[in-house]
Amino acid sequence: MPFISGIAGPASHSRIYWDTGITASVVKKCVSIRKSHLRTVFIQLSMHKNYLKILPLLFFFLSFFTGFSQSTTTDIAIIPAPAKIIKKAGTIPLGNISVKTSGFNASPANLIAFCEKELFAGTPAKINAGTLNLQLKLDQGLSLPQEGYRLSIDESGIRIAGKTEKGIFYGIQSLIQLTPPEDGPQVLPILEIEDYPRYSYRGLHLDVGRHMFPVSFIKSYIDLLSQYKLNTFHWHLTEDQGWRIEIKKYPKLTEVGGYREQTNIGHRKNGQFDSIPYGGYYTQEEVKEVVAHAASRYVTVIPEIEMPGHSLAALSAYPNLGCGQNPGPYKAAQNWGVFHDVYCAGKEDTFRFLENVLDEVLALFPSTYIHIGGDECPKTKWKTCEYCQKRIKKEKLKDEHELQSYFIHRIEKYLNKKGRQIIGWDEILEGGLAPNATVMSWRGTKGGIAAAKQNHDVVMTPSSFLYLDHAASKAKEEPLTIGHNLPLKKVYSYNPTPTELTPEQQKHIIGVQANVWTEYMKTPEKVTYMIFPRVFALSEIAWTALENKNWEDFSENRVPVHLAKLDQQGVRFRVPEPIGPKDTTITASQYTLVCKTPVKGAKIHYTLDGYDPNDFDQVYEKPITIKVPAGEERVIKSVVITASGKRSVVVTTRIKNNGSAVSAGG
Repeated sequence: MPFISGIAGPASHSRIYWDTGITASVVKKCVSIRKSHLRTVFIQLSMHKNYLKILPLLFFFLSFFTGFSQSTTTDIAIIPAPAKIIKKAGTIPLGNISVKTSGFNASPANLIAFCEKELFAGTPAKINAGTLNLQLKLDQGLSLPQEGYRLSIDESGIRIAGKTEKGIFYGIQSLIQLTPPEDGPQVLPILEIEDYPRYSYRGLHLDVGRHMFPVSFIKSYIDLLSQYKLNTFHWHLTEDQGWRIEIKKYPKLTEVGGYREQTNIGHRKNGQFDSIPYGGYYTQEEVKEVVAHAASRYVTVIPEIEMPGHSLAALSAYPNLGCGQNPGPYKAAQNWGVFHDVYCAGKEDTFRFLENVLDEVLALFPSTYIHIGGDECPKTKWKTCEYCQKRIKKEKLKDEHELQSYFIHRIEKYLNKKGRQIIGWDEILEGGLAPNATVMSWRGTKGGIAAAKQNHDVVMTPSSFLYLDHAASKAKEEPLTIGHNLPLKKVYSYNPTPTELTPEQQKHIIGVQANVWTEYMKTPEKVTYMIFPRVFALSEIAWTALENKNWEDFSENRVPVHLAKLDQQGVRFRVPEPIGPKDTTITASQYTLVCKTPVKGAKIHYTLDGYDPNDFDQVYEKPITIKVPAGEERVIKSVVITASGKRSVVVTTRIKNNGSAVSAGG
């Protein structure tokens, strides 16, 4: 029986290898027409000189065209897509699981505990068909990257091998994604997976300065990262609006700087406030708890302590750190934006303060990187500050931009002495980049390209592709956000490695990260609404090789399965629009509505009367043709409603017949 596999590396996801000896080129030709009619398939096949040899495989192609895509099938909904899957015939029953280990110097207690909590919990108690062996093997001889793994499932059991515990952990995560829902057949597919990431840095950020969230949510956020093979949690802990981490040497940072008098209502330009005090912070014990939990999920936590800008909350607690002889008084910001009051770069007190703060931060976070911000620092106060101007003259600096560079260089030297490295937003390029700094490129890609050309490592995080606080569509039903428009497909389309770099320079693009700024996210539910399902796209661009990505398979086959699981778990998420219809006006005499649901098990309801559809309106079950008399129009509105009652935005399709229109289809 032939088998099919998507090959990672230089091979395309559309290259297919057969044990019948058929060349990859003809199969690639057939794959390119996978959405065509069967007649076209016959024509393409008949043109090949080995027509008779290929013809017996036509039955396989029928199933291939109806759902097979890249290295996955519709019943293997792994996100991010693995490098290579070999799907074989048959399944094995999902019974009681017995874990065995080999190759470890000591018992991998963390991996076993994770299996007990996450994998065994998903095995229905009613299954007693025997014991299913799960073999976890640490194998330094594997020809895989450090985070790679091999997963095999057959009649003899399940085997996961990796060069590191982290690789084995990712194999377990893929196994969890393969386990069926409780209401489905309790079987596992027979297959082999070989998998490894495209980038070493795969991050998700969370701002807790504007709005903070319980430790329990932070830990579940980290669980989310690891579930989709992201490995870095960027914790944005200090801001103009609030200082969120306990520093024992400076208690006023949290006692004063951790609170603001009130908060802006809606967008910052409206000038309205809620008159409700807001604040809080994480104790050092809570931080340790979060870091330990992250370590158990093989996630690195990178703290961000903003400097020299975004520092109003700190200045409200210690006003002597501001510019001038008698600075202040200051208040933690009550609205959003960029503020001119920043740390004084001319005072030695500023650097002593920051070094003391960083000493306590280093004791809490074992990460190599410490994020120092460096973005959006207005220089207006520095231009009139006698201390800053004196520093410029003493250090023979050209201007205030070089003063910022001096500031960043000095902090970097301090952290380097402690065995750590700085990472900062792309403004740290201004005035000259610190020698060992890594750059996060957020203002587009230019900063990242410039840093890579200077042989500095780069994490790409451009706002136009990876700011998950942006609205997911232009629909009026979207909740309050900062604005802009970042649909799921645009996130998925992003390639973090700029093609204008040379191959050697491209090696400095070490990863990718999405950012979650919380000016307009007050609750954990709003955060999960904004990140799901776009975080799925992040995980795939961070992990999966370009040639193994496939938008249709991702959006139509795999995302629906994962959203259905979130729906069953009670997690809030944004329900995507029906797949097929668009918000548009079409000139036609008739229109065929063709839809697919973006959430497995959800229903699509529609109306023709101009009103928004509800769960009591007609349910879409098959293509529907609507005829439009000459001179009239019809309005089709459709919505997705999940099993738990979550709704998508409404899609409105207008069909106008001006008397000469032709038919159209969705």
